This record gives sequence, C-alpha cells and structure tokens, in this order.
Amino acid sequence: MHNTLSISQAAKKIQSGELSPVSLLNACFDRIKNLDDRIKAWVTIHHDNVLKDAQEHHDEIARGNYRGPLHGIPIGIKDIIYTNGVQTQGGSKFLENFVPDYDATVVTRLKDASAIILGKTATTEYASYDPAQTCNPYNTEHTPGGSSSGSAASVAARMVPAALGSQTGGSISRPAAYCGLVGFKPTYGRVSVYGVLPLSFSLDHIGPLTRSVEDAAIVFQTIGGFDPCDPLSVNREVPDCIQVVNTPLERPPRIGLIRSYFEDNADDAMRGATELAIEAFKAGHAEVREIVLPKSFKNIHNKHRLIMYAEGAAYHAERFERNAKKFGPNIRQLIQEGLLLPAVAYADARQHQLAFRSAMRSVFNNVDILLTPATLTPAPKGLSSTGDPSFNAPWSHAGLPTVVLPVTLSNGLPCGIQLIGPEWKEDRLLQIAHWCETHLGFDAQPNL
Repeated sequence: MHNTLSISQAAKKIQSGELSPVSLLNACFDRIKNLDDRIKAWVTIHHDNVLKDAQEHHDEIARGNYRGPLHGIPIGIKDIIYTNGVQTQGGSKFLENFVPDYDATVVTRLKDASAIILGKTATTEYASYDPAQTCNPYNTEHTPGGSSSGSAASVAARMVPAALGSQTGGSISRPAAYCGLVGFKPTYGRVSVYGVLPLSFSLDHIGPLTRSVEDAAIVFQTIGGFDPCDPLSVNREVPDCIQVVNTPLERPPRIGLIRSYFEDNADDAMRGATELAIEAFKAGHAEVREIVLPKSFKNIHNKHRLIMYAEGAAYHAERFERNAKKFGPNIRQLIQEGLLLPAVAYADARQHQLAFRSAMRSVFNNVDILLTPATLTPAPKGLSSTGDPSFNAPWSHAGLPTVVLPVTLSNGLPCGIQLIGPEWKEDRLLQIAHWCETHLGFDAQPNL
C-alpha cells in the first residue's frame, strides 16, 4: 500500500518513476475516506486542487526536474498555520470564516520543495488546552494528545507520511509519544513562526511528526533556517541533517539519563519502556550515566506557565474583551489568569528562562544527549483532555531541540522516550536518534 510508505521510501520510488505523486496522493485520500469518520484528524482537504498539484509535480519529474526528497510527497498542516486561500480556523469560533491571503513561511518552503499540502489537521483551540474531537488511532477511546492532535493521528493512521505540528509546552512531543511516532522539536528560533497563530511568542516552536527519524530530518531540512519576516528567527546556518542522519556514528553515544522528577512521576509502563530503551542502548555499547539538572529546574513548570499565560493573554486580550464566552473554557481560564499576572512575575519568569537555558549548556559537557520518558503515562482514556505536558515543557522553556521515539506498546498503546540535545545541534541529535531508533526496532502500527 502506497500510504504506508515513509517519506524516504516514497521519494526513492517517485524519483525513479516507479511511483507517481498522483498514485501516492490517491492512496492517502482512500485511507482518509475509510478512516477519518472515526479518527477525525482533518478539518480541511481540497481534493481537486491537490490532485492538480500532484499531476503537475508528476509532469515536472517526467521532464527531468526532480527537486528533492519532498517532491510529490503529501504533508498535513496543523490548522494554526496559514495557508493561502485555505481556511485556517485554529480550532476557534472566532476564525470560522478566516481565509489567509498568504502562506506561512514553513508552507512556502514546503511548496518550494514541491511537497503537496494535502490539507489542514485538527488542533486544540488556539493550540491551547480545549481539545479537538480527534481520536488516537491505536485506541479511539483514548486521546491522541495535543495540541497537534490531528497531525499526530493522521500520520499514525497512515493517512499522510508527515505533518507539521507546533509546541509551546508539549504539543509535538506528547502526541508523537501517544501515537507511536517520531516527534521532532528543533531549537527555538530555528524554524520560522511567521504566519502561525501564536500562543506564546517566547515558547512557540514548529516541527514535524513523522514515522522515522530520517523523515523528520528531511522535513526539517526544508522548513528550517532564518526568516527575515520572523523577528524571533535566528540567523544561523542549518546543518545538513539528511546527510548526517545517514552517516554512521564514529562511536556509540554518551547518554545522560535524568531520573529524579521524571522517574518519580512516570507510571510503571513508562518506567518500564525507559528501562527497555536503556538496555537496548547499552547492548549497542552506549555509555549511559545519570545526570543532575540545574537547581533552577525545581521551579521550571511554574515559570513556563507564567510566560505562556501572560503572552497568551496579551495576544487574545482584544478578542477576550469583545466576547470572552466565545472562547473554550480552558483557554478562557488561561487568558483570565494571564491578564491578572503582575509584570514583575512575568519579568522574573523570563529571567528564569534565560538563566535555565544558560545553565543547561554545561549539562552537555560530558554527554551527547539527555534521555527521559516522553510522557508520564501512555495516552489517557477519554477525549476531554490531551494529557499532561510536564515532561516536555522544560525543553520548550529552554528552547532545546528534542526527539521523541516510540519504544514499545503497553496494553496496545505506545510508550516512548524523549531525547534532548544541545541548542543548535539538531544534526547531532538526529544522528543519535537514528542510532537509537535502529536499536529499538519499534515497528508497531494501529490495527485499523
């Protein structure tokens, strides 16, 4: 089945002429038609328009104009990311009729690489806490996580090879963990957020959800890089992550295991999955040593919350004053609390963020990456919550790059680990994540 191919697998077949972008897209459409009534991963699909795009990309390749590994590959776009001429609702009643007249930078870059924008995936309201109706493909009675709910569910259900998500707390990492995927959050400022509905400008990240580390590198290589339209974008050269991922490690990695808070708060299933991963890495001759985090970690969740609430309230203040009841209950509470925060508390939280980010640099002096469980538990039952982001929020606060990898299943639900790397070292993090992925050998998928 074409829809089960990874990006790298499909790209090779498309480049050789063995597979047409049209055939790949139709396989994705068939899968969506058969499953999305149950999964509810998508909010918008322009069937005829994207079929036309697929045919044009096929014709380009036939003329010898192959543009790289995303040429003709369908991608899902989280519905807080602007798409020119296509409705962007952000899960909000305020935006029911909003159609942007330009593309977000990440969408422009995907289109320039000849990727096919298949449609918009479901999100919690304004990428906050009020859940969409999306279900977990491994068990539809459980949450897929959020806020990138539809992005994770669509990739896990084999409706699309990859999708873009966003993360302010844990909105790439947690859905990836709950849905058995690779979730990659680059360094803060590495990927442009121009044309993306904000939740918190000091914390928002964009990144891919995929079914392999190599696929995450392929998408990141396209969307990463400086953007003069985004004042928070950092002007640093993006390393060649695709090449690095496919280059063997010179030595097994040095992995810093963080226990304390993470071990104390994870359930038995997640502790078991983490130990299973550690044993697999030790069998591959990785060096695993326990790491102590800076003292400022103790207050990190409170400081992260203060920043998110204050900046979220600042963005939504005008809408809130105009019609507060139009917001969902959870984001309404976020805005209410954010509007009452004293400026000194916000300033203190921002100072903490900078200090923690600085303190984390020395943690990597003797290790290559850090390792924790990806989430407290496997995906919780019910759709009224998207789960707890506590294990992911510290790295959003610090702006450090992270990769989530699936390890095993517990009662049919995925359990994953989280790898954290030094800032701006996405190439090294992805290379080690690929090594880890190979030693884990996770190959489960939903029984749909």
